[in-house]
Amino acid sequence: MTRLREWDLGTEDFAREAGLVGRILAVEASRHLSSRARRVRTPLEETEGSSLARLVCLVPVLRAGLALLEPFRELLPEASVGHIGIARDEHTLEARIYVERLPGNLADCEVFLLDPMLATGHSSAAALSVLKKAGARPEHLKLVCCVAAPEGVEVLNQEHPGVEILSAALDRKLNERGFILPGLGDFGDRLFGTI
Repeated sequence: MTRLREWDLGTEDFAREAGLVGRILAVEASRHLSSRARRVRTPLEETEGSSLARLVCLVPVLRAGLALLEPFRELLPEASVGHIGIARDEHTLEARIYVERLPGNLADCEVFLLDPMLATGHSSAAALSVLKKAGARPEHLKLVCCVAAPEGVEVLNQEHPGVEILSAALDRKLNERGFILPGLGDFGDRLFGTI
């Protein structure tokens, strides 16, 4: 996280560090997943192993959430993937959804919403509403982010009680423009070199 915050970290290094943080978040976020016994045949004999008891769906919020997708897929390669595209109006700070592509079986899945920055909470709250409307159950929804602001956490706790939030860092506050302090800048711009 310290490296991600450095203002002069180049795009390639930012992506690498985001991937490392993503791997840690993937392990922590999936720790609660239960497994079931499963028989497998090795080249020599049958044995008992295990597999996930429930389906898993990963839903990155475009575009910054893509940074967390691959680290999660490394750990959960069998997971399905949906996408939610959200643009934040820089003047009103409100979220506008521009794309939804979700699997039809969300009610049967553990769903991880991947949104690296929880600032005002408007984008994450909108994405969680989309997921619930599509069938995801609150007790099987988890928001995973790299940095959260207390204001955003409060919004999500009010609008989506019961949805767990997992963040690598809880920062101090938002500034007047809705950016997290101390934060790390615009995650998507830094990840894709569009600063």
